[in-house]
Amino acid sequence: MVEIGDVVFHYISSLLSCRAPMASTDFSAIILTLIILFLFIIVSHIRRLNFHGAIPWNWPIVGMMPTVVANLHNAHDRITEVLHEAGSTFLFKGIWFSGMDFLFTVDPSNINHILSVNFERYPKGPDFKYIFDILGDGIFNSDSDVWKKLRKTAYALVHDESFLQFLEKTTLKKVKEGLVPILESVCENGLVLDLQDVFQRFSFDSTCMLVTGFDLKSLSLGVRHPFSKAIDDVEEVILLRHFFPKKIWEFQKRLQIGQPMKMKQAWEIIDETIVKLIASKRESLENQLKEEGDEQEGGVDLITSYIKDMNKDDKFLRDTVLNFMIAGRDGLSSTLSWFFFCLSNNPNIVAKIREELETVFPPNEARDQWRVFSMEEVDKLVYFHGTLFETLRLYPPLPFQHKVAVQHDILPSGHHINPKTKILFSLYALGRMSDVWGKDCMEFKPERWISENGRIKHVPSYKFLAFNAGPRTCLGKQVALIAVKIVAAAIIYNYNIILQSSNEVVPNTSIILHMEHGLKARVTKRWA
Repeated sequence: MVEIGDVVFHYISSLLSCRAPMASTDFSAIILTLIILFLFIIVSHIRRLNFHGAIPWNWPIVGMMPTVVANLHNAHDRITEVLHEAGSTFLFKGIWFSGMDFLFTVDPSNINHILSVNFERYPKGPDFKYIFDILGDGIFNSDSDVWKKLRKTAYALVHDESFLQFLEKTTLKKVKEGLVPILESVCENGLVLDLQDVFQRFSFDSTCMLVTGFDLKSLSLGVRHPFSKAIDDVEEVILLRHFFPKKIWEFQKRLQIGQPMKMKQAWEIIDETIVKLIASKRESLENQLKEEGDEQEGGVDLITSYIKDMNKDDKFLRDTVLNFMIAGRDGLSSTLSWFFFCLSNNPNIVAKIREELETVFPPNEARDQWRVFSMEEVDKLVYFHGTLFETLRLYPPLPFQHKVAVQHDILPSGHHINPKTKILFSLYALGRMSDVWGKDCMEFKPERWISENGRIKHVPSYKFLAFNAGPRTCLGKQVALIAVKIVAAAIIYNYNIILQSSNEVVPNTSIILHMEHGLKARVTKRWA
């Protein structure tokens, strides 16, 4: 967890660790550092002050940054509280002249206006690419014609029937050969395991297989793979970069200290690993061409398609691998973790899902034996689908979205938008707005997704933003849902998950909605 003052100390360490001559020192960065020191003094005393209401104070010079630093440990719930009181849209004021002002909104009419109706007016912008620079020129950092071209190609690949077959084959294989042995061992030895850690390992391996064709075999109870750990570090730093003044970041980067140093170390591990994977892939494809019949039964991984069909260079492949790895790994692991957390508090829902799973059985198949479920089988289940979407409503893997205006505009809420205005959507807060979801918005109710005729109810994407909205709607939505359903169905039908409440389950401080203390649980078998 990021403790109060952590960010401040990172800033101040710039000066304390400086070995450069005074003549070469960036004085504007020093001034900003002194401002941050003032911020730390405020934060040190902020809990002694008796503030009324959720809206943060706009302090002289430091703006609303004291609230950010004081609430890093519960940032998502604090933002939700502020947006509730502010009426769904709120202007956050950062440090003076730092370019850190944001307009937060969870107003569905504003979301629709920005992401769909006026999509061209609100790109991700240069600041997004600056903050997410490690993603290079991949699809998540791109805008305009470059983005359209990348998306068209990627969409065709991930919706190709052969890739979906490859997805099903690799996911089922990883469940049977990787996940099940761990769960069986935990059952036999009566151990408590961290389900979130297991899901992160599983998602890392399965996503790497889908993207590159290689299984890095991190699914064990040993040390995390350095590549996976490096991605975790990068995601934590990226969240903090949203609130780092650029001059401070560049100042620390030049001195190679603090958060920039952490980013550099993780970046090197990521690049080194991806370079080896790409080299191995090129070598294996060359060897394959020398043999008869180079077609692989059951589909191929994404990078194979990019190399064989489009002859992409290593820089393109590097950016593509990392973009897909982060999207697949984190989306799958976060969703599975929160899904089982929600189910642990609702045993009646687990019973209904098990009953629904039995409806796909052939008439003569026994209901009381170990089983996994195919892509076709899980795709038929309505209540299971509603439970998954209810989880994503409350716990979206990507809790924020970031846009920037390119021209003056007026939002449906009446807020005036100037060019270069940064806009943040809090998906976490959106799922907790009573104006959007009703007074029961904090209740876990899969039924809200099911219509009277027993089908999945359509909910506008600007209201349910877990898969984005408008032209940038998640192109991997189908892939993600298939993978989650195959894994979750196997666990729900074959095992009982009993959570151990040693720590409160709360979101961590990262751009991905993981759990701060993991998800500790015991596992028991349903079948002998």
